Amino acid sequence: MQQRSVLVVLFDGIQSLDVTGPMEVFAGASRFPGVSYGLRTASPAGAPVRTSCGLTLVPDGSLADAPTPHTLLVPGGAGTRDPDPALVHWLRAHGPLPERLVSVCSGALLLAAAGQLDGHRATTHWNVCEKLAREYPAVEVDPEPIFVRDGRIATSAGVTAGIDLALALVEEDHGRDVALTVARHLVVFLRRPGSQSQFSAQLSAQTARREPLREVQHWITEHPGADLSVEALAARARLSPRHFARAFQAETGTTPGRYVDRVRLEHARRLLEDTTDGVAGIARSCGYGTPEAMRRAFVKALGAGPAEYRRRFGTADHS
Repeated sequence: MQQRSVLVVLFDGIQSLDVTGPMEVFAGASRFPGVSYGLRTASPAGAPVRTSCGLTLVPDGSLADAPTPHTLLVPGGAGTRDPDPALVHWLRAHGPLPERLVSVCSGALLLAAAGQLDGHRATTHWNVCEKLAREYPAVEVDPEPIFVRDGRIATSAGVTAGIDLALALVEEDHGRDVALTVARHLVVFLRRPGSQSQFSAQLSAQTARREPLREVQHWITEHPGADLSVEALAARARLSPRHFARAFQAETGTTPGRYVDRVRLEHARRLLEDTTDGVAGIARSCGYGTPEAMRRAFVKALGAGPAEYRRRFGTADHS
């Protein structure tokens, strides 16, 4: 049996879910015959650390005594704002050694401070993407996806995205069935692809201040297959198309067309993931009209067509 060792770095101010989420994924996978992840935690001096929520985590030992792992995982948290220089020095020296170097949330800031992300595409929690890009211009920061894989380096967005990334790594190591079973055990309803946005349409857009525009937002979400042209939506809001388009963008931060596109994509994704409905029927119900129109939207946004997306992330046939 090949064991893939995983070393999780601990430090004061760490986000506890950044640690426990991925570790539970790897531990769950290790229950399968022929699957083994040797999990180990270490802090700079081997001393217990206090998480951002007040929990105390006791590491297995110090970083100085930790053997080089297959996968080195660096979580995030408030402790990344003013990192321990000794930790950054250790990451600079040891970051190039593992086969996989992984960060969760703002852990990307530590990797960047240690020079490990220079010349690489990376992501992090949306709230620190600007900081990462500003302070480390050699890093190609992509604020949109929930995780990014660039060669041996993998970075993920906030907290629960670390679970998605860990599931993707398990799938890479041991196949889709193992990853899906672990996801179901953890009651993770969707194994989200890395290209998925950190925001849903409702989260990425602001809520309109005026009641007619808020009602239109709700209508779009509840009726993705309806006529959602600017003219039709403007009529609902009792505004001229030109006034509606300007007011919608001013109050939500996005155009009506982009909002509609994202809502339709999210609705189609959920149907592909959770049902066995045909692609043609899903395309119609989500307002795409034809399977080809939906395919183009999926390839543009997610890098995979509907059939490939369902094959990789559908759960209906496993229920």
